[in-house]
Amino acid sequence: MARFEFKLPDIGEGVTEGEIVAWGDGVAVGARVEVDQTLAEVMTDKATVTIPSPKAGVIVHLGGEIGSVLSVGAVLVVIETEGAAGVEVATAESAQRDALPKPSKASEPMEIKGQTPVAPSPKPAPVAPSTQDDPSKTKEGPSATAAGSIPEVLPGMQEAAAEKPLAMRSERPLAAPATRKLARELGVDLTQVAGSGPNGRVTQQDVQRFAEQKSAGTSIVKPAVMPVSPMSISSPEGVGQALEERIPLRGMRKAIFHQMARSKHTAAHFTFVEECHVTALKALRERMRPLAEAEGVKLTFLPFIIKACVAALKRHPMLNAAYDEVTDEIVLRYTYNIGVAAATEAGLMVPVVKGAENRSLMEISKEIQRLSEDAQAGKIARADLMGSTFTITSLGAVGGLFATPILNFPEVAILGVHQIKQKPVVVDGNIVIGDVMLLSLSFDHRIIDGHVGAAFAYEVIRYLENPDKLMLEMG
Repeated sequence: MARFEFKLPDIGEGVTEGEIVAWGDGVAVGARVEVDQTLAEVMTDKATVTIPSPKAGVIVHLGGEIGSVLSVGAVLVVIETEGAAGVEVATAESAQRDALPKPSKASEPMEIKGQTPVAPSPKPAPVAPSTQDDPSKTKEGPSATAAGSIPEVLPGMQEAAAEKPLAMRSERPLAAPATRKLARELGVDLTQVAGSGPNGRVTQQDVQRFAEQKSAGTSIVKPAVMPVSPMSISSPEGVGQALEERIPLRGMRKAIFHQMARSKHTAAHFTFVEECHVTALKALRERMRPLAEAEGVKLTFLPFIIKACVAALKRHPMLNAAYDEVTDEIVLRYTYNIGVAAATEAGLMVPVVKGAENRSLMEISKEIQRLSEDAQAGKIARADLMGSTFTITSLGAVGGLFATPILNFPEVAILGVHQIKQKPVVVDGNIVIGDVMLLSLSFDHRIIDGHVGAAFAYEVIRYLENPDKLMLEMG
């Protein structure tokens, strides 16, 4: 009998670790597994991944418990297989290859729940290791590395940095598939590129900059590391029960952490707030609600808001744009994929209603319901979280006056909708009680001028205050 050590494979997109959220049915020490049987579900900061077994045999060891976080390359399970005695070890690359359900073509990628298939990137040739770039010897966190080129900020450090050329890394650099593709096209070795993204991730801008400097004959200098010690929060002294709890930053929360910081620190946020009188819209919804309930759909205000945004985006296409950091271009999109921010136990998600311009109110309602149920159950597909061109976030259930939403970068605009409240309003010179909702539109002021953002907001308001006009547009 032989023992096969199956290590957590590299599932691409710069993922370095995963949390075991569930073992497969019947997976336990002493249990038998077959080829392609699900061993575990592992949550990364990208999606939930189903890991199939590459071998048949009896499990003799599990690499962790539910909730354990394993690094890529750590032993996930040990399987006792038939064959000559010995220990067979699956490397990060071979494990990924062996874990594939036997495809008809060797190039087909592993199927990932909640993620579009990603072909494995070619592994860089092994080179001399560098302790300077070994993540196991570097504390993770914002204070451990400095983003950007420090010699540009502190000229006095340029000579010191130049004395230490970038050592080639033996481990696989953190980089997204698009970045790896760009590197291949430009002939750039990613192991020589200093990543400016979170946790040293190499971005497309890093690759582009490296290639430009290389073609110009400029020496490539790795950004120096600031000699700043990480801040540590001391625990208060106490007796009896614990007075605090420490929660590791990982998985979805880690992704939210970095995405929010990137958006806030990159885009020039500007928020425009205005009232919207929705008395007529509320009456229309009440008339349509029985029809929706007959089809098993709960009709909310959100489908109307989505339709109003799509109509307004067609008139103001710049708010449906995105900024391409690599090419330094504004990309106008003429499809309307509306992201709908949703709060879940795992954290904030933004499921996407694809092609909202081609869907009816009822179809949008059904899609929102499906996406919400999948998100709350933690089973939403990665494809349902990708491709948004404009985002809506609703705080109506929470209340409050208004908020200033943070952009879903690289989008350039996001609309916050708030609780409907009854207020005195003036109608034809008379004061009456009306239903009023505040809208707060945040946009990237680098790309969207203030009057353009305001014009879009008022266009949305006109549709919501005159739902008959909205229905005509939909027809």
